[in-house]
Order: sequence, then structure tokens, then C-alpha cells
Amino acid sequence: MIRIKNLHKSYPIGKDSLHVLKGIDLHIKEGEFVSIMGSSGSGKSTLLNIVGLLDEHDEGDYFLNGQEIKNLNEKKGAVLRNKFLGFVFQSFNLISYKTALENVSLPLYYKGVSRKERQKIALDYLDKVGLKDWASHLPNELSGGQRQRVVIALAIARQPKLLIADEPTTALDVTTQAQILALLKRLVREDDMGLIMITHDLAVVADMADRIAVMHQGEIVEQAATSKILKASTHPYTQKLLQAASHMARQPSAEHSPRPLLEVANVRRSYPAKRPWPWIKPPRNIAVKNVSFSLQTGDRMGLVGESGCGKSSLTRAILGLDPIEKGTITLNGKAVWGASSAIRRDLQVVFQDPYGSFNPRHKVAKLIQEAFHLYERPPLREDQEHRTCDVMRAVGLNPDDRDRYIHEFSGGQRQRIAIARALITRPKLVIFDEAVSALDVSVRAQILDLIADLAEQYGLSYLFISHDLSVVRSITDTCMVMKEGEIVEQGPTASILNTPTHPYTQQLLRAAPKLPKILTGA
Repeated sequence: MIRIKNLHKSYPIGKDSLHVLKGIDLHIKEGEFVSIMGSSGSGKSTLLNIVGLLDEHDEGDYFLNGQEIKNLNEKKGAVLRNKFLGFVFQSFNLISYKTALENVSLPLYYKGVSRKERQKIALDYLDKVGLKDWASHLPNELSGGQRQRVVIALAIARQPKLLIADEPTTALDVTTQAQILALLKRLVREDDMGLIMITHDLAVVADMADRIAVMHQGEIVEQAATSKILKASTHPYTQKLLQAASHMARQPSAEHSPRPLLEVANVRRSYPAKRPWPWIKPPRNIAVKNVSFSLQTGDRMGLVGESGCGKSSLTRAILGLDPIEKGTITLNGKAVWGASSAIRRDLQVVFQDPYGSFNPRHKVAKLIQEAFHLYERPPLREDQEHRTCDVMRAVGLNPDDRDRYIHEFSGGQRQRIAIARALITRPKLVIFDEAVSALDVSVRAQILDLIADLAEQYGLSYLFISHDLSVVRSITDTCMVMKEGEIVEQGPTASILNTPTHPYTQQLLRAAPKLPKILTGA
């Protein structure tokens, strides 16, 4: 389907150039699943240039379905891409004013399919990704995982000969991820579709990919059948990735207080549903149903569940961003809704997308110091600078970088900056909302170790929200499982994940991708 020979690529930087691809040789056959792995910045996504998505000059040859595509003009390139290729990107903006069904059916317009047939095909593929009942919803009415499923349905609805998927399951929960991966695997086998998947999750591809290509600093340093890579990798960088994939953070000892730090009691939260008719009062979708739990000082608690189960709604309520209709949420015995600045200093959050939570026009020092406005009498300027340097050192950053802008940092460094911002007020509780899901395995291992060390150093308690069960196992002592707005099971993490009692928890564990036993030592 595709063949690349000795591909080199550079980007101009002033008078110099940055060499990002160095002598790449790669081929994908019909019905073959090839995974490209490597740390952030290794050049994986730049390989999308093989289909003419980027305009910069490069060296080497590459062919699609036997046709050279290096020097195609934009019109011919668009025709070729539309005929043979499908794309699933990690970040993809759907057309905001069109429903899920309309978004998926739009590319079929260019194949000359009638409107009725387009809708039928689009509905069929939405059904395959588990979103048939959401076909009439707009993108802003869908969760992040649901929007990603729409993107995947959009990509495969045209039945492409080659699908290029760049981190396609990063935003998905384990059950949806298993469903999507099974669908992609079936398409590869049944339709002879070639599949290139760029991912940092070794567990995802270990049981699926025919071949793995490992990239490091713009080069493919090792390429072989998946079984050979897992059992007998020869390159030191590949071995480092395999070790990071099975990394377990060290859990420090903690002193637990008998008094609850965070107490959530009988909380209910709902949102208005779509109005069926203008004169009828719209029903309400209940996102959180009578949820109760308590988190003690020193607790490291995990929260897992499928996309749309209510995790984000519960998080927003705990942070005091959304009002609740019933129940109470208290931090140190004081309500968080309408709380004083002193209460808000004790409760901080680290989001999944650090870049999206920062003002790109501000330098790092100002971004970290944002929370000082929560003090009635903010520290003096000299003290603010001193504390900023201290917290940057604590998260493994150079204080000399505090005058740089956020776009000048890698994904892992941005997440460290987000953690530094959360720690600057010396909070009692930090909420990590999918804080490592977008990071490659080596950076993820570093961040998990960092969180464990900071919990001991700062006496932190935290609520760690994730759809990755291996991460929750690594970083938490206790765990809660959420389904359709309810906590269906909670207890010690080891007990929940080793011997679950609720059928839904058992379903999550069955769906979770598992690392090969040769890596885990099991």
C-alpha cells in the first residue's frame, strides 16, 4: 500500500535547519497493521508527510498504491487522499453546527452517494462505534471520548485502503477503546485495509500489531515483528520504552487522619436534555446520582469509569465550578460552593491538557504565580519569585526557564509546569484529571514518580481520575468505580482491581489492554 525510501525532512529555523526525519525506510502491505512507537518529539507525527499533508521540501521517495506522491500538486493529492486514505488524529475539530450523523456523512458526498444512502452508511458506522443513539447530537453535546468515536466513524465510513491513526484511543475509556480496537482490527483483516497506528501505549498494540517500528530522534532504530520486539529487542532505546511501559510508581507511606478532608454526601447533579418540542419542558439528564464518599488526609484515591459516566460533572462540583441540586461537598468541614479564597487555596487541579489551561501570552513565572490572587495579602514580589523557583525545582524544572513561554516546552514539561502551578499555594488536596493520558510511556513514568514523591514531600492528598487502570493501580491506595452517575464499587485499589465484585468493574478489567506477561513478570 505504501513504501518509503530514505526519507529525510528538515524545518528551517532562522539560518539553520532542524533535521526531524533521518533516512526513514518503511512499507505497509494490504491487510497489515504497523505500529510506530517512540517518545514525544521522536518524529512519529511528522511521518504524516508521507501523504502530502505538509508542504515543506524533503528528500527521498514514497509511493501510495504504486503511485509516487512526493511531487503531486494539491488537486491531485486531494483526489488521491480522498480515494485511498483515512485519517484519525489525536485532536480533531468536528463541524460544530452539524450533528454527529451529518459530520460522518459529509465525506461520502464526494463519492457521489445519494443523501439517503449517505445517512444510512453514516448511521451504520456510528452504530459500529457505539454512538447510534447519539447521531442527532451536536459535538458540544458529546463527551471527549464520544467526539473521538465520531472522528473514527468519519474516517472509516469511506472504507479507505490505508488508515493512518495518530493516538486514536488516547481520549477513550477502556471499554470504548477495546470496541474501537476490535473494529479496526476487523477492518484490517476483512477489508485488507492497511493501518498505521502512532501510539505510546504498548499494551494497545502488543496484541494487535503485526509489526512495530520504534522511532528515536527522527530515526527508526528498530523494526521487527511485534513478538520479536517484545521478546528480544536489541536496541537500548526500545528496551527503555518496554521498561517504562510496565513501570510502577513507588508508593510512599502516608499518615492518615481520622477526620475527612473531603466529604461528598448524597450529591446530585443534572443537566437539561434536548427539548423535544418548543412548548414542552425539557427533561433532565442526571449526571451524578446521590454520590457519597469521603477522602481522608493522606489518601490517594482513584476514580475510574467510562466516558460519560459522570466523572467530569462530579469533578466540577468538587472544585466548586458547578452548583449541585442536592447534597453537600465540604473541604475541611466547609462548603466548596461559594467558598472563600482560603478554601480554594487548599483545593487545586491538574488538567489533561496543560497547554489548553495556560494563557499562551504569559511567561511561565506568571502562569505558576496565578494562584497568588487567592491570598488576601499576596506574598511580596521577592517571596513570589523565591517560591516559584522552589516549586519549579521540586517538579524537576530549571528555574532559569521561568521567563520562557509555554509553547517552548515539551508535553511532559508542560505537565510539570501545571503541577507546579497547583502546588504553589501548598494545597491540601489536588485533583489530577487524566493528567498523564496524553503522555508517552517514558514521560508518564517520570510524572507518576514525581506525583508520588511530591505527595510525600508536601503531604498531599489527591483524587486521581483516569481511564487507564494500570496507572490507577500504580499511583493510588483506594479506588472508586463510577457508572451512569453512581459509585458502584469502592475500596482498596489492589482489592478492586484484583478481585472486583461488581459486574461493571469486572467488565472494565476484561476490556483493559494488558501488557504481555514477559514485560510485567507475571
